[in-house]
Amino acid sequence: MNQVNILWIAVAILAFASPASSQTQKFGYVNSQALLAELPEVKQADATLQALQTQLEKKGQLMVQELETKYKELQRREQSGEISPKALEEEARKLKEQEAELGKYEQDVQRQLATRRQELLQPVIDKINNAIKQVATEGSFTYIFDSSAGMLLYAEESLDILTQVKGKLGI
Repeated sequence: MNQVNILWIAVAILAFASPASSQTQKFGYVNSQALLAELPEVKQADATLQALQTQLEKKGQLMVQELETKYKELQRREQSGEISPKALEEEARKLKEQEAELGKYEQDVQRQLATRRQELLQPVIDKINNAIKQVATEGSFTYIFDSSAGMLLYAEESLDILTQVKGKLGI
């Protein structure tokens, strides 16, 4: 009886395994960074980001210049004896606060740039992903890997779908 159960288990395993083994899996890969570099929308986004960065940096530079001017003026007043020790301490505290605000501004600039980059590139990334899905569906691919992610150690060039995706994107 025990042998009969083992036989049924073996038959069940073979029955479930055979459909899966008869279906071959097809793999492909694409370099998403190469696609991004060629799309005009990305070049436009980069130009927009560069303009924003320049604008924000100018404001930051003005803040730095203002802080330096105030610091030099405070030093001059201290050296000439125009300011009492208590007033000097208060002014130094204000400058420290302003310096902290400058640090916060620099962090905010980085956040703004990252957020804006994401806003500008998300539609492009969605467009690329849709083109990849179309090529994968039309080519009956089971999996598509991103070779720019550095996880693809080897692949036949015939599995590279970059050209087909470019065709879908019109580039």
